[in-house]
Amino acid sequence: MKITRETAEFALINRYFKKLTKSRDDVVLGIGDDAALLKVPDGMTLAVSMDTLVSGIHFFEDVTPEYLGHKALAVNLSDLAAMGAAPAWVTLSLTLPEVNETWVYDFCRGFAGLAKQYDVQLIGGDTTKGPLSISVQVHGFVPQHLAMRRDAARVGDDIYVTGTLGDAALALKHLKDNQLKSPLSLPLIDRLERPQPRVEAGVALRHLAHSAIDLSDGLLADLGHILSLSGVGASLALEKIPLSSEVASVVDLHRDWSLTVSGGDDYELCVTLPEAGRAEVAEISCRLGLAITRIGKIEKQPGLRCRESNGNIWSPPHLGFDHFSS
Repeated sequence: MKITRETAEFALINRYFKKLTKSRDDVVLGIGDDAALLKVPDGMTLAVSMDTLVSGIHFFEDVTPEYLGHKALAVNLSDLAAMGAAPAWVTLSLTLPEVNETWVYDFCRGFAGLAKQYDVQLIGGDTTKGPLSISVQVHGFVPQHLAMRRDAARVGDDIYVTGTLGDAALALKHLKDNQLKSPLSLPLIDRLERPQPRVEAGVALRHLAHSAIDLSDGLLADLGHILSLSGVGASLALEKIPLSSEVASVVDLHRDWSLTVSGGDDYELCVTLPEAGRAEVAEISCRLGLAITRIGKIEKQPGLRCRESNGNIWSPPHLGFDHFSS
């Protein structure tokens, strides 16, 4: 018996996802079979990362679907950036309460826009019915022995961060309080809902850096992973942490650094590298048009010390975001 009727699921895949991104030469077989067939270039290591975004936990239920499509891919590309990997392929698993084609179209537009920017091809995934959630897996290439790892920081390394910290946390705070109404604050909303993965910075710094991590859960929590895995400690100069004017005004008013070091959702990079790299970091920062700021030092003494300008140690009320904390 010949079956010709297309199921609703495969109709959705064919209409919105099969040709969502442009094709790459290293994809032998993409969407449409049981698995994709892929080619890893000679001399490259394959970097793979995966994140899940859940409605009500990682995004508001009424978020603009185009922004959500962008962010679902961006947070994963940020992980590749932290490894110094250039993005190549992505899979997408989308769980939907129902098929709202306008919503799906807008989501795909945001996802595809960022995929095009970084030459990423969608090679597979899944669509199911249930509470709204999005799982994305990304694959990228990094030259052998150049991947930036969390376990390789060395005593004496400088600690750098890209961009500014605390913007997304401030936006989230105000959105929860329904206070963010000024047009001047729209860039803060973009930092929360449309983060920009620092792929170019990761690739540019990978030959210099000893270790790196992307800042998703907050500077203290994420830098803490580097310190723990590398068996070292660190000191941070709080006044050197790069801030937007909006976040700086909050810090100055309350003398509270929590937004900047514990807020999360920055998706900037934290990198450690030797002092000899300072001039080259400055050149990379200028070339990319991106602030890359030295904020501290890797030390032999265990622990993480946050120093104010007067030399006093500031103790944070909490380190950062934790899904399973009480």
